[in-house]
Amino acid sequence: MERRRQHWWNGKWGRLARRDVFLNEDDTTGHFWVEAREGGAEGPSVRQEYDCEPDASRYVARITANTAIDQWRKMPAN
Repeated sequence: MERRRQHWWNGKWGRLARRDVFLNEDDTTGHFWVEAREGGAEGPSVRQEYDCEPDASRYVARITANTAIDQWRKMPAN
């Protein structure tokens, strides 16, 4: 079973601007998944699998770096 560990949002509303990044853990395999999604819940997403949380966290840090366009914020994982 996959469990959401963390969630980041770029702070923008709307189908064209919103981006979300999720860090999930698979309880069965112990692997971690990073999902990068565009445009909200129905938007396209890309998933990357990692063997350990530090590797997954480094990838998340790289893709959620604040820029002049996006100001990322950590959201409740729920």
